[in-house]
Amino acid sequence: MHFQYDSITIFAFIRKFNMEQTAFTKMNEKLFLKKPDDFVLGRKIIENGLLLINKLGYEQFTFKKLASEIHTTEAGIYRYFENKHRLLIYLIALYWNIIDEKVQVISQTEQEPEKILEEILHVLVLSSNSDLDSWNMEEELHKLIIWEGAKTYHTRNVNDDNQNQLFKPYKDLCARISNIIIELNPHYPFPHSLVSSIIEISHSQKHFREHLPSLTDFNETKKDEQLISFLKTVLFGSIREYPTS
Repeated sequence: MHFQYDSITIFAFIRKFNMEQTAFTKMNEKLFLKKPDDFVLGRKIIENGLLLINKLGYEQFTFKKLASEIHTTEAGIYRYFENKHRLLIYLIALYWNIIDEKVQVISQTEQEPEKILEEILHVLVLSSNSDLDSWNMEEELHKLIIWEGAKTYHTRNVNDDNQNQLFKPYKDLCARISNIIIELNPHYPFPHSLVSSIIEISHSQKHFREHLPSLTDFNETKKDEQLISFLKTVLFGSIREYPTS
């Protein structure tokens, strides 16, 4: 069977591939014992680990279950990752690297800060839905960030992990978006707080909508568009509370 794609689709596929490759190269070496994307087994651990965590949940996920899934040994997985928490942080950091690459592309394409911020909100809310292949890492990572993202830093080891710069991809993303807010309004005093809040809201509200609907005002029709509209209100309403000069 032969598939025909137009030039825009091909470009999107290449750009997506390049983003994922760049995202891997940025990974903190303290997250792993052996660089997983350099080896076939390592890639299996990343891809199947992501799918299995999404299927079972982080609490029920174990390296023993993953080893059975990919037909290897627990010892083989431990040669790549010290424990499952490091694997989780690795996957979440990978997601932030991909999103950061997208934000950079938007910033290079658009000129107006307000338009850039609007596009970023779409990136945060809308998971990637590619029909080019059945395996879509970004879409699975988006599911993971909603379910398990907060577990990476809501731990007693957060200070040590932060000192080792394990959260640097998230902080770099927040800093990049904060700079755009400052460009839009240099006098806004809370750019980092606003960005991190917007990102957390984009995930928590999607989770609430699916599982705790009384905590949201979003229904199932045009649900992502409603959330984006709400985030625009929070983001731009906050920024405009302060004079630009």
